[in-house]
Amino acid sequence: MIAMRSAAAIVTLSLGSMLATARAWQDPADQADPSSPTPPSPALIAQNTPDPVIKSLVARLDVEKYKATIKGLTQFGDRRQGTQRNRDAVDWIESQLKSYGYETTERITYEYKPPARGCGPSVPPTPGAARSAGARRGAPGDFPVGPGGSRRYGNRGRTGVNCDPLLQPDPAIRELDSQPVLPGPVSEVFCTKFGTAHPEEMYIIAAHMDGHGYNQAANDDGSGTALVMELARILASPDVTTDRSIRFALWNGEEGGLTGSRAYVAQRKDRQGEQTPAGSGRYPEPKWLAIIQHDMMLWDHGMPLSDGTLPKEQRPEADLNIEFQSTAAKAVDAQTLAWVLHSANQKYATDYPANVGPHMTNTDSEPFQDLTAAVSLRENERGRDIQAGWDPHWHQPSDVYTTYSEKDFRLGLNAAQTTLAGVAQLAGVRVR
Repeated sequence: MIAMRSAAAIVTLSLGSMLATARAWQDPADQADPSSPTPPSPALIAQNTPDPVIKSLVARLDVEKYKATIKGLTQFGDRRQGTQRNRDAVDWIESQLKSYGYETTERITYEYKPPARGCGPSVPPTPGAARSAGARRGAPGDFPVGPGGSRRYGNRGRTGVNCDPLLQPDPAIRELDSQPVLPGPVSEVFCTKFGTAHPEEMYIIAAHMDGHGYNQAANDDGSGTALVMELARILASPDVTTDRSIRFALWNGEEGGLTGSRAYVAQRKDRQGEQTPAGSGRYPEPKWLAIIQHDMMLWDHGMPLSDGTLPKEQRPEADLNIEFQSTAAKAVDAQTLAWVLHSANQKYATDYPANVGPHMTNTDSEPFQDLTAAVSLRENERGRDIQAGWDPHWHQPSDVYTTYSEKDFRLGLNAAQTTLAGVAQLAGVRVR
């Protein structure tokens, strides 16, 4: 009870500081002049009563369509940066976005040089590969600190990247994922739904489409990519308009060190809000209001057991992690955004709750975190849980579509419900 009251208080007190120019869902009478948007009402965001229009929009999400989009991505194997399968996947994503109604899609291109050491530290996916009990739990009072400052505790399993194609039992996947990794230009695709009142400002909804580990990258990050694509599809409907712009970005090269998102920031950050041509009312790069990243959405089965194995079923207390980075320059704004999404989850998600944490790390929202409000949605906390072996399929041959159950896919769908509802409030989505 105390924690719930504290969360609501943070939403109420800090919304104005971050979202003073953002438009929230209000009564039609309050929206008579869309050219003069009002700040969102803290009481509206914090209240428990769902907005019927947003609820109807969220209801358009369908788990079967979400699964079908993930399945479509897996036809390109692990979609590793620098390969033909990666290029084919980018083309397929772009064709899907155009089929939704985005006639204009755009690409960012950058040069990629594969690392000399290959695909990364190799850790075979052997059952029961946890360390000794003492090493897993640590000495009393000893809390190892992970990336982003998060503490690791409890049973910890091994993590890493599988670099051995022979560990992939499916010969078709093994052959596809054995294509050479070559240096050269790499591209990534995005599309934009431009706002009718303020096209010069936008929210970025993003995920990375590449993977590695000789698998299908179904969860990391087919699950996030499919989520972004499904939101793009729903918001492209002709009866849906937005006050502010929303960009749907599918980064490349996350597994190579956030190379795609870093390239986007380097190439576009200084172009924010410019009209091209001058006076045209066209904004190739609207001002960034926030970025919401999605990275691994399906697996929350709990920490490794004492023997190193994990439960086969989604845990009853599974949740969605919404992370911001407490040391970022825009940490206050990011935390506010996280609580807005937390509130949206409470009102519109159908199966799983959300949990807010301050340790966002190793994901494509990181290059944005000192420039705008940046959060990441995941199945687990990145530094504390995922890197401690909570997901045994991470970068392993078992990250294939058939690994995941209906409950796993519904966890991803709940993340889609959360982001769609939150952005609908912030960007001023309307349904005719």
